[in-house]
Amino acid sequence: MSLGGVLRGLTGAGVRFVVIGGVAGVAHGWSRITNDVDICYDPKPENRERLAAVLAGWHGYLRGIEPGLPFTIDARTLRDVPVLTLVTDEGDLDVMHRVQGVGEYAAVEAGSETVVIEGVPAPTLTLDALIASKRATGRRKDRQDLIELEALREERRRRGM
Repeated sequence: MSLGGVLRGLTGAGVRFVVIGGVAGVAHGWSRITNDVDICYDPKPENRERLAAVLAGWHGYLRGIEPGLPFTIDARTLRDVPVLTLVTDEGDLDVMHRVQGVGEYAAVEAGSETVVIEGVPAPTLTLDALIASKRATGRRKDRQDLIELEALREERRRRGM
């Protein structure tokens, strides 16, 4: 995966997005290893067009699906499918326009801050918003992750951060 390549490609194309999931956690000091990049994107038509163009340029294809089956990544696909898990030339990328426990893109954007990740300033879910999303999903791995994320938050509070 080329995390820097993903972020540079999205920002360079003017895509409005927020980094969420594991990469957001790592940006805040979480020790978890992640093999994909998760983003929440602004679903407005012009932004969907920009995102679709980037994903098509990276040969985005559905992850876990047999190669060679018909699949078109375009703005219509993004509009019609709320969550896409893709394999791309830049690595695995999950794209969605809402985050459980946080809300639609506007709420996600409001719950973000700019963090420099691999030299690229990128809007990234705050630690509080990331914790809210993990609580809302309720998956076993998310419940386990909450222990470390909440400890990170407490440590920041103790340091006055």
